[in-house]
Amino acid sequence: MLARISPRHLLTRRPLSCNIVLPYVRFASRKTIRPFLLADIGEGITECEVLKWSVQPSSSVQTFDPLCEVQSDKASVEITSPFDGVIKEILVKEGEIAKVGAELCLIEVTEEGAEAEEQSVAAVPKQTTSARVSVESETFKPPLVPSASPRKRHPLDPSNEELSSPTAALALPSVRHFARQNGISDLSVLAPGSGTGGRIEKADVEAYLARKSQPRDTTTSAASGVRLEDTHVELGRTRYAMWKSMTKSLEIPHFGYSSTLDLTALNALLPSMNSYIPPQFNPPPTGGHPPAISPQGIWGSSPPLPAPAVDPNTQYHRLTILPLLLKALSRAMQEWPIFRSSLNPMSKPDDRPSVTIRSQSDIAVAVSTTSGLYTPVLQSVETKTPYEIMGELRRFQALGRKTPAGFTPKELPKRGATISVSNVGAIGKGEWAAPLLVPGGGVAIVAIGRAKWVERDGHKRLEVGVSWSADHRIVEGAEMAAFVESWRSWVEEPARLIGDGR
Repeated sequence: MLARISPRHLLTRRPLSCNIVLPYVRFASRKTIRPFLLADIGEGITECEVLKWSVQPSSSVQTFDPLCEVQSDKASVEITSPFDGVIKEILVKEGEIAKVGAELCLIEVTEEGAEAEEQSVAAVPKQTTSARVSVESETFKPPLVPSASPRKRHPLDPSNEELSSPTAALALPSVRHFARQNGISDLSVLAPGSGTGGRIEKADVEAYLARKSQPRDTTTSAASGVRLEDTHVELGRTRYAMWKSMTKSLEIPHFGYSSTLDLTALNALLPSMNSYIPPQFNPPPTGGHPPAISPQGIWGSSPPLPAPAVDPNTQYHRLTILPLLLKALSRAMQEWPIFRSSLNPMSKPDDRPSVTIRSQSDIAVAVSTTSGLYTPVLQSVETKTPYEIMGELRRFQALGRKTPAGFTPKELPKRGATISVSNVGAIGKGEWAAPLLVPGGGVAIVAIGRAKWVERDGHKRLEVGVSWSADHRIVEGAEMAAFVESWRSWVEEPARLIGDGR
């Protein structure tokens, strides 16, 4: 028979003591704020301009989701998130400049596992044998996992439906800066603009300001006789980079050398080469009848190898002389290792200068764009055919026509090229130039002038002037002259390219 226990006895009993510590830290988790820093996206790049944010505060992001798009002196790059979490604060607004290593935004992440367990254990006070166990009733709540959101398209993707939205404001950084200077902080009032894909141009901003400041019946056209005021325009990022590079070029002692190349033999090859452009660069018209006899007929209706992917930006209908000149230049670079070398940066002023000699011929080509000059790199030119070189040049032109230019670190690698080529003769009638070599631009640069027909010994010859500038700290004058003669032998005797087989 159970003994009766009085309520007073229960209240006066001593509590039990034990040494048990519940392993609750195994499931510990905590939320922390992590800053996201602007990483080094290219050699010599110290700052970037934030063009557009793809997220807003309180937005959930997952790893590799796009955060923002930044533009450096060389290219525009899309930056993705390294964490799963929630955006708490955006520290650098659109149009502002951020230094490399600066904080772009703050992301709240949930830490769990060993790291959180270690920190939780450190916060538990030491227990003694006489310590009382106080167990609090608490319901364990697993960390919230951000719901998967559809990946946003790149801002330069033509299929991006957000760009076609009437409220989307797409404009160059220089146009945004001009608008802010005139008190327009929200460009959506001007959307869509008069540019391609509704892009807002500077003329749209000026027209908007004119409508606000003048009566409706007042015209500002030049034909009306109204005098227009001068406009102050700040250099864009790309042109400012050109300004800095050209200023630094004064630190390089230049050596100039000019000569002419006979293009008659190369020009005679073009009609035949244009008749045999590979189909991936010059696809046949669709809708025609298939040939009666095909080399692929042995495979029947299912050939074993898939057809090579066709990039529309690499297609063309006519081969020019420039790819042949670049191919010949790459072969001369293989004969002269010093023109495949690049100057290594010195960590200390007292270090002895050194160069890196590359095994391949990397040639940069100057491309003029609406935002400034870029020098994308053709890598390993000695291994490419003239058709492949022409396709790459066409792709560079397509990227340069985008606004902003669509060049990426793939076309603008950190180490650049060892020789740069400027085809100035394709635009004007100039035959000679004085190109400048910038730091990091290799050891030499050449400007190719306008080709023209001349009469030599009673025969018409097609000649072009080439103007060289070399880093005289590395390249001797005699080496420059001998290298140009090597290039000439490949250009004026194109049969060597066939015999070389590469």
